Amino acid sequence: MYDRVVEIIANQLQIDVDMIDGSSKVMEDLGADSLDVVEMLMSMEESFGISVPDEDIEELVTVSDVVAYVESNM
Repeated sequence: MYDRVVEIIANQLQIDVDMIDGSSKVMEDLGADSLDVVEMLMSMEESFGISVPDEDIEELVTVSDVVAYVESNM
């Protein structure tokens, strides 16, 4: 699960997976903007068969937050 989430983030942000760890902040550390975050979450919705309501997006700050959210909503 973690590896797939990291792969999606890396693909969306066009960065190397080695630049990403669980404590990486998606916007601050990895340079994502709000559009990147929306597109990344759309990819995760498609990949994992989940739905991420807009009100939940602000809770997803770090890569670990995203992984935990995906796992708890599958």
